[in-house]
Amino acid sequence: MKLDILVFGAHPDDAELGAGGTIAKEIARGKKVGIIDLTRGELGTRGTAEIRDQEAEKAAEILGLMVRVNMEFKDGFFRNDTEHQMALIRQIRRFQPDIVLCNAIEDRHIDHARGSSLVSDACFLSGLVKIDTRLEGDEQWQDPWRPKQVYHYIQWKNLPVDFAVDISGYIEKKLEAIQAYSSQFYDPKSDEPETPISSKNFTESVSYRARDLGRLIGVEFAEGFTAERPVAVSSLQDLI
Repeated sequence: MKLDILVFGAHPDDAELGAGGTIAKEIARGKKVGIIDLTRGELGTRGTAEIRDQEAEKAAEILGLMVRVNMEFKDGFFRNDTEHQMALIRQIRRFQPDIVLCNAIEDRHIDHARGSSLVSDACFLSGLVKIDTRLEGDEQWQDPWRPKQVYHYIQWKNLPVDFAVDISGYIEKKLEAIQAYSSQFYDPKSDEPETPISSKNFTESVSYRARDLGRLIGVEFAEGFTAERPVAVSSLQDLI
């Protein structure tokens, strides 16, 4: 299955929080989009890995994803090393995405920046002809594949963005997908410990950050991204 866009997140809910509106918009435009979660979020203070699995499945249905895969790397302890790179190269070659979206290049949670660099490195390595991704007993060769672009969404920290995507008309779908993770976010009836993302302020910040980015580009709501190389346009008209 070839995808147009493949979105990576260190934890279930990362992709929805960082790029949920963009994902929903691209799917509405007919693009084939999938998400790969690196971990099951098993170290999260609230809920369990099993609950997060169910929530991720529900969010995938809300967004209309073609596929969602969990790599089951160790939450908090995965590394940007050969083993993890090879595992992701197999997935990149499997889905052959033109565009990859992944974690913020710098953030509060150590898994976010680590996941960002891991995915970025795997995307580059995936294009090298001499890397053989066959496991023992495999007969089928995977052709090399390098995504045309790798972009990083914004997470906890308000990093400067290189470009912003207009998600006006898709903010409700983004919020619905985020709310699928009911174990993680604001719930006045919950008796679980409070975390930085379980406050009402954090939940509300998803909307007001999108509204503020929208203000900056002259639309109602937007999501911001950083790019690994200059964003190319064929004409100045494309920037209007």
